[in-house]
Formats: sequence, C-alpha cells, structure tokens
Amino acid sequence: MKTVELDATGLKCPLPVLKARKALKSLSPGDRLDIRATDPGSPADMRAFCETFGHSLEASEPETGVFIFQIRKG
Repeated sequence: MKTVELDATGLKCPLPVLKARKALKSLSPGDRLDIRATDPGSPADMRAFCETFGHSLEASEPETGVFIFQIRKG
C-alpha cells in the first residue's frame, strides 16, 4: 500500500474535494491519500465525500489553520 500527499491549501470549496477525487482515481484500494486543506468547510465536505464514494476517513485533524485528512481508498 502506498501513501500519496495532496496540498489543497488556499483552495476554496469544492476544489479540495475535486482534487481528492481525482487523486484517488489513480490509487488502488487500500492506498492512502493525505490531504492538507485550509477551507473551513473542508471537514464536512471530506466526510460527505468519503461516505458517498465508499472511502474511509481515517483522520481529520486541525493543525494551526490547516486541516489534515487521511483517506483510505475503498
């Protein structure tokens, strides 16, 4: 399994989710995508995205104005 990092800082909704969706397409099931985002709506957006498309949101942590998400591809 591999881990890919995606920097979505500075992007507004819906771009962080759209970029995550595009990045996940190139990954295999079980691989992980780590995303950094600053959009205040991104925690709710990432949660809904993962639930809709069958991915696992393993971590969602704020870090000094930046949200860090770990998504395991379903």
